[in-house]
This record gives sequence, C-alpha cells and structure tokens, in this order.
Amino acid sequence: MKTNTIFNIKTVALFSFILLFSNCTNLDEVVLDEVLGDNASNPAGALAAAYDRLGDRTFVDHGCIFSLQEYTTDVAILPTRGSDWGDGGKWRAMHEFTWAPDNAIITDNWNLLTNGITRSLTAIQSVQESSIPEKKLFLAEAKGLLAYYTYTTLDLFGQAPYRDPSNPNGPLQILKSETEIDNLIIQVEALLPDLADLGQQSTHHGRFTKQAAYGLLSAMYLNRAVYKDRYNAASSFNFNETAVSGTGTDMDKVIYYTSLLIDSGKFKLESNYFKNFSIDNTNGSELIFAIVQKIDYVRNGSNSFAYVSMERNQRTSAANRGTNAACTTPEFYASWNGNHDDPRFQRNYQYSDGTWFMNDGTTPSVPATDIVPKSAGLPWFHFNMGLVVGPQYGPKLLSTGGFEMTADNRIKVSPLYMEKSSTTRMDFTPELIFNNPSQAIFSQNQINQGVRVFKFEFDPEEGNGSSNVDIPLYRLGGIYTMRAEAYFRKGSIASALADINMLRTSRTRESLFGNAPGKALIALDKESLYKELGFEMYWEMYRRPQMIRFGKFDLPYTAKPASEPFRRVFPIPQATIDVTKEFKQNQGYN
Repeated sequence: MKTNTIFNIKTVALFSFILLFSNCTNLDEVVLDEVLGDNASNPAGALAAAYDRLGDRTFVDHGCIFSLQEYTTDVAILPTRGSDWGDGGKWRAMHEFTWAPDNAIITDNWNLLTNGITRSLTAIQSVQESSIPEKKLFLAEAKGLLAYYTYTTLDLFGQAPYRDPSNPNGPLQILKSETEIDNLIIQVEALLPDLADLGQQSTHHGRFTKQAAYGLLSAMYLNRAVYKDRYNAASSFNFNETAVSGTGTDMDKVIYYTSLLIDSGKFKLESNYFKNFSIDNTNGSELIFAIVQKIDYVRNGSNSFAYVSMERNQRTSAANRGTNAACTTPEFYASWNGNHDDPRFQRNYQYSDGTWFMNDGTTPSVPATDIVPKSAGLPWFHFNMGLVVGPQYGPKLLSTGGFEMTADNRIKVSPLYMEKSSTTRMDFTPELIFNNPSQAIFSQNQINQGVRVFKFEFDPEEGNGSSNVDIPLYRLGGIYTMRAEAYFRKGSIASALADINMLRTSRTRESLFGNAPGKALIALDKESLYKELGFEMYWEMYRRPQMIRFGKFDLPYTAKPASEPFRRVFPIPQATIDVTKEFKQNQGYN
C-alpha cells in the first residue's frame, strides 16, 4: 500500500467475502475472495474487511504491533544472532531505542493501523448507506473497530488520521492523543446500547461486542492520564483525574468496566494458564475479544508468536522448526526469582501413556502416537510451555528426513545443538552477554543465549507459519490486572491484593506437581504489583504501556540505555510526513 493513498477511503483495497450462511450477512464464518474496488458494495463484506486487518499481520505477527509493544521492553528482545536477524539493524533498534522515522518496522505498523482505520471508515460508510436488517448492530461494530484501531494508533504514535465517512472528499483530520482520548471514550460509551452481548445475535469472541467495548474502555481509562501528560519526565501521572463522563475518577471507571466483565458470569479463569494460548483455545473461558485463527488454506492464522522464540533445531515434527530469534531479557527472567513454582512460569507436557517430557536429560524417549493433523503420519513432539531455560533436549532430525526413533518406535530424546553453530550446545542462558554491551549483536557461537518464551503453542499442521490458536486481545486475566492496578492507584490495597491473589491461586500446576495452586501473596506494594502484571500478561502486547505507567520505560537495562520521555511514542514515518503535510513530526524526532 502506498503511503500517499492510505488516508483516502475510496481508494483502499478491500475484500469481498463469500459467506457460509444463507442470509449473506452472517459474520461467524467467512471465506476470503479478494476483489479490488473503490468501495465495498456489500456492508457485511466491508465490515469483514475491517475485522480482517486485525488478523492479517497487525496483531498476530511478531514484526507488527508485538514488536512495538514487547521488543521495546524488558519482556522481549530480538538481537542479531550471528548471520541471522541483522536486517539492517531494524530489530535491535527497537530494543536499543535507536529507531528513527525511517525505521521499516515503524513505517509498516503505521501503515497497517491506518489501513485498519481506513477499512473501518469504509465499513461505516457502507453500512450507513445500506438498509440491511443488521444495520444498527453492524454500524456499532464498525465504529467499535474504528475506536480500537484509533486508540492503538494514538497509544503508539500520539496521532491518528480521520476522515468523515459521510464525506469521503472532506478534509483529513489529525487526531491528537491528549484530546482525542476523551472523545474516544465518549464515542465507545455511546455505542454500548447498540452492541450485542457476547453470544447473542450470532456473536462470538471474534466480534466487537459489549464485552469487547468494556475491555477497551477499561484500557482507555487506565491509560488516559499518560496520554494527557505523555512527556512528564517524572512519570507522575494523575491517574485519579475526574472521569470523562458520569461521576468518579478514571480509576473508578476502570473498576466499573472491569467489574462488569468479572461479575458477568460469562468468563472464568483457566486453571491451566497455558490453555489460553493453546491450539484448542477456540472456546477458551477467558477470551473476551480475540482474533479467531484457522488453518483454512485461504489465509491461514499466524504461528508467529510461537515460531519466533523456538530454535531452528527444535522441531515439533520432522516438517517443522523454529527460527531462533526472540528471547526475554535477564531483567524479566530475574523478576520471577522466588516464583518458579508459579503455574504461569512453566508447564511440563505429559503424553497419553503417562510420559512426562522433563527437558533435563531424564526423558530418554516419548511415544510417537500423537500425529500432526492432515500430515502423512508425522509424529508430533510436544515441547513444554512457558519460560524455557538451560540446556535443551528433544528429537533429532535424520538425514533421511524423519525423527531419530528408538528400537520400539518411540521418538528418541537427545541433547540439542544450535543449527547454525553445530558445536554450540543449545543452552538458553538467562544472561545475554554481548561483545559490545550497547549493541544487541551476538557472534555465531553466542546465538544460543537467552531464555525463550513458549507461551503460545506451536501449531505444526501446515508448515512453520500457520496456526489455529486464537490470539487474545482482551481476556479475563488481563481484566483482573487492570482492576487490581486501578484499586491500587485509588489506595484500595486490600482489594488490589485480592484480585492479584485470585489470579495466582486460580492457576494450578500440572499433575506432576500435584495440581498445586499458585501461592497467595501476603502483601502488595507498587513493585510487586508491577511484577504481577508481567507474570500474567507477558508476550501479549501489553508490556510497553505497563512500563510507561509504572515509570520503568525510560530506565536502562540489557542493551537499552536510559532514554528520554519522547521515546514513549514512536515517530510518524518520514514517508508519511513527506506526502501528508497535515502531519507534524512528534517531539524529539525532528
């Protein structure tokens, strides 16, 4: 997409959809049929195209929103690993805080988000001009998506484009986060009467429902103080400012909207924390608003969040591998000290015959009875979930193209070595030791370093890049963290502690450890609350806003120097500044 056309809603490339249900306006299931045009003549197709932008890279690929929200934090880093992941330094620039207006990742994300805005505006226009029975519902959903894309753009870039959908040739408006956050809140609150309750009117967690709106409103109120005073050097944000509408403060509103979700009876915390990120999470009890992913051979769901951290010699089947890219930092790993028995830290996999994969050299083999779906009988090897550290074990790929097997036809488990440094043991060290501490660059014999994050299950069904795992945007665990933080900022420490302990004790370990629940905290202060937010929400595109709210984002840590407040937002891409004169560059990037 060319930058100089992304703000014209009549020239955006859209998709029409063949719908699988007879009324031709059901958005439950769609098959993609790409057609280019100035406009979307089918309102359902226009709305589906707006939804499609969520799952077409934007919120499911590690190089997109994830890279801005996680690679800029202590949770994730993508260093140059010898001959891999150099790419002109664009990945490590995110962690080294050296990005500039011409950074390719920043430009790509800006284009994706503003295309989401454009698609949403097109959907609004198409639905408004229609007379379909679902007009009120579809219009509310389109406006909800517009708010979600706009909010994300304002969060990351401080500015967002807008054009009146009823006047496509009207002037381009530039929305600023410090003022537009109030308007967005009012607009989303006004949508609530017209949005469906989740499960009603054929809706599911992939649709923008009342419950999705409650999640968005909670996030907007929680971060409103930051947007009002983004460059506050001391990070002393006024979180208890009077709310935009109604009575009470911003934190009262966070508590109100999160409580509507927690108390609704529609959602339940998963006892197995990693069920939220598994291949069979389609009916997950925590999912409020999520990107529904399927391997449908039209546009398959993305496996990126799983693939990016797995090493190239870690194979779920003989036809799959990882890519040895991202890991977590020593600082985030160290934050788990004393909490390695937390059910969210790690979970061992048990095979159907009772074999546990221990990943410590004590599991000589596992059964080959699990078969990759739709494969020619490929055995499926399951790695453990969570933070993966230390020397690694797993199946070896033979020159014949299959796994090394035992005499009784089980998958043999062996010590693993790095694919591109064959004498280097695959030892995921907590430390990241760079030759130049200010540059996240490993030499070839250092590419093993870094604790890996196997939070999302690797789906081996169709190559390395496809997945059936739904990607949560709002889930119940995250809602609890928001309410806990709001209680804490109001001074209601006991209520905050109760919410944090609900998260800790509702999760249980695997039967290998007696299904033991997580341990409750006896006290809560600001630092321990910050850690708990990380324990619950790591690798889910929430960390950057957390760090900003808690005054951590500007601090130095591994391969990241102390930074100025202007880095709390990203620059408007230079390509946009060059052709769209209405935009002015953000502070610090001129």
